[in-house]
Amino acid sequence: MKRYYVTMLLIIVGLFSSTAISQSTDVLPKGLTEAEKGLLTDFRFTSAQRTPPPTGPVRTMAEWEEVEYLVVTWEPNFENILRQIVAVGVEECQVIITTQNQASVQSYLQSNGIDLTNVTFMNENWDSIWIRDYAGNTVYSDDVGERALVDWIYNRPRPNDDVMPSSHASLLGLPIYITNSGTNDLVNTGGNFMSDGLGNAFASELILDENDAGNPYGVTAKSEAEIDAIMEAYMGIDSYIKMPVLPFDAIHHIDMHMKLLDEETLLVSEYPEGVADGPQIQANIDYVLNNFVSPFGTPYDVKWIPAPPSSSGNYPDSGGSYRTFTNAIFINKSVLVPTYRPEVDDPALAQWEAMLPGYNIVGIDVDNPGENLISLFGAIHCITHTIGVSDPLWIVHQKITEANEGTTVPVAATIKHNSGIAEASMFWREVGQTDYAEVPMSLDTGDTWAVDFSVPVDSEDIEYYIRAEANSGKTINRPIVAPEGYWTMNTESFSVTDWAEQHISGAYPNPTTGKVNFELNQINGPVTVRVSNILGQQLAEYPVETANGTFTITLQDDWKGTLFVQFSGAFGSITKKVIKL
Repeated sequence: MKRYYVTMLLIIVGLFSSTAISQSTDVLPKGLTEAEKGLLTDFRFTSAQRTPPPTGPVRTMAEWEEVEYLVVTWEPNFENILRQIVAVGVEECQVIITTQNQASVQSYLQSNGIDLTNVTFMNENWDSIWIRDYAGNTVYSDDVGERALVDWIYNRPRPNDDVMPSSHASLLGLPIYITNSGTNDLVNTGGNFMSDGLGNAFASELILDENDAGNPYGVTAKSEAEIDAIMEAYMGIDSYIKMPVLPFDAIHHIDMHMKLLDEETLLVSEYPEGVADGPQIQANIDYVLNNFVSPFGTPYDVKWIPAPPSSSGNYPDSGGSYRTFTNAIFINKSVLVPTYRPEVDDPALAQWEAMLPGYNIVGIDVDNPGENLISLFGAIHCITHTIGVSDPLWIVHQKITEANEGTTVPVAATIKHNSGIAEASMFWREVGQTDYAEVPMSLDTGDTWAVDFSVPVDSEDIEYYIRAEANSGKTINRPIVAPEGYWTMNTESFSVTDWAEQHISGAYPNPTTGKVNFELNQINGPVTVRVSNILGQQLAEYPVETANGTFTITLQDDWKGTLFVQFSGAFGSITKKVIKL
């Protein structure tokens, strides 16, 4: 396939002008150049090289999971930015640098004090720096089994970039699954994909547009259901959340305004009221909150971080570049964040440090005159990618954010490794203390390890983490930065009603045309559920003996408009509003 692409490049180079040769002084932007737009209808995006999907279930890793390789493409016009990325990368993992000028890059890095022990140079042709969009994504069979890469059709006429996943797979001896022919010819880009590691993913509706009838890539027209089926077969994504594109983001990639920090936390860019993409972003987040819950059955926790204007005060709707602090990358215990100028960077970096205690938060300037990466519609996440470890020790835990003093709180985690789990423990301390106490966890059911944690009376807030050891001897903590980093359990004395208010989640979807769901999390005792209309007339009543898990109500066809769902029990009464279409 590579020989075909090289031939194709030679044929079109006259039309493509100097922008087709990435090793020239011209830099390809994240979006299409005018020359590339003219190539779309004639460029062959699909080829004979293809693979069927994996034969068994697979899981796409989350970006905060342990990584073995950081991969970058060395664009000389951004060597200072890339040097800073590599400097952090070599302290966290192996780094693969694609370049045809190894001697020059090697000399530059060494002259800047970077140890190359963990660096591998891959001598391959390339077209652009935007490796997030064209590199492969890591999947595992049966959650923690065989590691492989998945490669989509790249939505740019950049043939060398498009074969980079196969080059990485060949270099590392990894299986690769490719969606580029037949009815599985899916166009997609890494900047428009965000996975929580549990089968849920986020994207903009660009994924629908680029695979719809009349698309310029020559791929078969697909419905949303058909796209979802491909993503499930190749990547194990069974809930693919798609939001309308943003009017002032020319790329329409979700990573420019949103970031998953963990399984239930969304970091979202915030604009002043009515400015730029602020209204559409708010509408998109409202859509998510009203129709989806986290994999733990709880509402997503949305954290907002201001999107800075230019130094002259311009936002994207007034000619400013698309500056945000969400286009960041996890590299094990470090997070690289794009920065712009101190007066806006300092509070943003402080917020990152507060959200992710213990992580090494590193700001990298993408907005300076010498290397103005942001003016090309991308930032740090866009020019980096990662490949997960070969033997993941996987811990999934819903962090406990509050607990009543003197009560017993169940602490549970899903823990898996291909050799099995030898032991697991919860480590905890009160805020202000130095040493952690260890509480062994026991295997409960399946892959769940649990312990009943007794919250001390009159305690300060609790800082805690979970540690696991596999039968192979491998150990890992969650958060991965523990013990320096941890989760915090607020131990104020909550009223029974306040506690229940925080543990009855929903409704979703909302608005709804039929069924509506609520999550009843650790609500003790029986609960009575009543549905009434806006006039106060009771429409239905449901007794719930065991108030735990998902509770679903099927709303009758003639129940229209605003409805109220009341939950009553020992905690008192709590009411949720539902819109029935």
